[in-house]
Amino acid sequence: MPPLTTSAISSPEVHTQGRGVTYGVLAYVLWGLFPAYWPLLAPAQPIEVLAHRIVWSFVILAIAVAFLRRWRPLLELSGKGWLIVTAAAVLITVNWGTYIYAVNSNHVVEAALGYFITPLVSVALGMIFLKERLRLIQVVALAVVVVAVIVLTVDYGRLPVVTLVLACSFGVYGLLKKKVPLDAVSSLTAESAVIAPVALVYLLTLGSANTFTGAGTGHALLLVSTGIVTVVPLLLFGAGARLIPLTTMGMLQYLAPVLQFVWGVFVVHEPMPASRWVGFALVWLALLVFTADALRNRRRQTPAPVAN
Repeated sequence: MPPLTTSAISSPEVHTQGRGVTYGVLAYVLWGLFPAYWPLLAPAQPIEVLAHRIVWSFVILAIAVAFLRRWRPLLELSGKGWLIVTAAAVLITVNWGTYIYAVNSNHVVEAALGYFITPLVSVALGMIFLKERLRLIQVVALAVVVVAVIVLTVDYGRLPVVTLVLACSFGVYGLLKKKVPLDAVSSLTAESAVIAPVALVYLLTLGSANTFTGAGTGHALLLVSTGIVTVVPLLLFGAGARLIPLTTMGMLQYLAPVLQFVWGVFVVHEPMPASRWVGFALVWLALLVFTADALRNRRRQTPAPVAN
């Protein structure tokens, strides 16, 4: 019997990681294409779109949880767990609402910037709330982002509010998610269950102003599709995250804001004066430094293979 070769041993793992990368890429590409999707829901206003997204996401997630028989973790969640879920639900609602507003009011580039700096905001939150120690290079990256925000504030003539709300809300949301003992699908189902009744009441109070019943069947179906558009990338992300290292998934996450940025600049032609390019260049520099440091640190922590 011939000896097993290294390629023969590693090929299943390579195949698994390849599938994981494919799932991750698909998830982030779909998120990156959101700026092309939300304007299709006109004439619905951003708040109505947000409410439909919450309600239909809950419907689809509830069906998925029932099919997968994952109700028990929700039923066993403690009171403290539900408080954390409620706080997370408020934050993700703010995040979703802000993003929908940004896309529909021609602030796609500002929204993309928010998701570019979210990983660095998460690092800062980890330092503040989890007492995580930062390496010097991480501190440098954060300092560069602060300078970038100052440059962009001068450029816009105001704070980049959309950017900061998106980055901070999602950063704190991620921090809270670490405290919830639920998988991604169950966790988002719980969050939707908390906020869906509020969203449903809002839609019912719209009456004749609710475009779901007054703008045709095609429009109504598009509003229903907000649930599918929300859940599918989440499932792809969850599948990918189980198959590849978090570091790899972290590299893929930049696909979404890159696509959003490209859409904002080259498709809807949002203004990008030289000073704004400088601000973005500083952010990209910070991300480059941060990513290089993360990769180097991961290589140091990976044990060397043991010869048999």
